[in-house]
Parts: sequence; structure tokens; C-alpha cells
Amino acid sequence: MPFSSLSNPEFLITSLIVVASPGTGALVTLAAGLSGGARASIHAALGCTIGIVPHMLAAITGLAALLHASAVAFDAVKYVGVVYLLYMAWMSLKDSGPLAVDTDSPPRSAREVVANAALVNLLNPKLSIFFLAFLPQFIARDEPHPTPLMVELSLVFMAMTFAVFAVYGVFAAAMRDRVLTRPPVLRWMRRGFAAAFVGLGVKLALVQR
Repeated sequence: MPFSSLSNPEFLITSLIVVASPGTGALVTLAAGLSGGARASIHAALGCTIGIVPHMLAAITGLAALLHASAVAFDAVKYVGVVYLLYMAWMSLKDSGPLAVDTDSPPRSAREVVANAALVNLLNPKLSIFFLAFLPQFIARDEPHPTPLMVELSLVFMAMTFAVFAVYGVFAAAMRDRVLTRPPVLRWMRRGFAAAFVGLGVKLALVQR
């Protein structure tokens, strides 16, 4: 009987736990929902999902194994990600940053939101390692056609990522009006997001292959 990820509860449950756990992508989607509303949050969720594609392709083609084996390559990607997270932390504190909710200013374009979210996931080397170490566990060693199964698993993981992040973002967007009417809440929210980005950057910097 052909393998189907949809009939594998262990894969679905594990993937849901991984996707739903707080991380950079979820944080970016929440920020988009709070700053730009539901539509912006959907764009951010889409961008985070698109950012998974290079990691999926790397895992399928074996580039992820090279990244895992090369300390220099891994550290290079890791520290670029750290720098970008610290940049996001700095921008979160600015009035014109990604958490800007000034109704007099033009909202960020859909392309900008998608590109920013995609870049966040693209610069996360642990995502490639995740694909390299996690997905193969659900493919039998004697499977004659492992690549199609890897693609199927990856697509299901991406669909779950988009759905969960979209829910996060839409929920955040529903709280947007309350934030707009409470400047002190907005200030503390910016500080909280900045601290979270710094924390994720420190966590990423400490990651080992």
C-alpha cells in the first residue's frame, strides 16, 4: 500500500508540535498581524512557508548534508541569521519598524511582507538540519522511491506551517484595535518583540551542528 503522510498520525502530530512551537516565523507573523491586520498576517504566513522551500530542496538534493558536515558553511549561515534577528529586534523598537501601526502611514506592501517573512526562514540553518534529520525518519530504508515521499512530507509540513501561522496572525490582527488605542501597550509590545528577537538570536548563536 502506498505511503501517505496523511495516514501517519505520528508524523502529523510531531509536525504540528514543531510548527506550533514559538519561533522566528510565528513571531514575524504575529508582528505582521498586529501591525498590518489580517491580510498582512496571511502574507507573512505565506512568506514563512515560501522560506521553507530552499530548505526542502537542500534536504532532497543533499545540500543540507553538506551544510551539516561543514562547520564553516553552517556557522556562516547561522551568524547571518543571528545578525538578521538582531536587526529585526532593533527595527521592532522603531516607530517606523515592522510593528508600526500608525494609521496615517501607508501599510507595507504585500511583496515586502512576504519577502521579509521568507528571508527570516531562509536564514535559519536549523531548518535545513531539521529536514535532514526529521523527515527521513518517516521513509523506510528500502523505499524504492524516497524522493516523492520526501516531497509529500515536506508539502504537508509546509501546509501545516501556513495554516498554523495564519491562525496566529489573524488572532493577532483581531487584537490590533486594542493596541492602536493604547500607546503604552504598543510600547511594551515593541519591547517584548525586540526582546524575543534578541532571545532567538542568542539561541541560534548557541546552536551546534
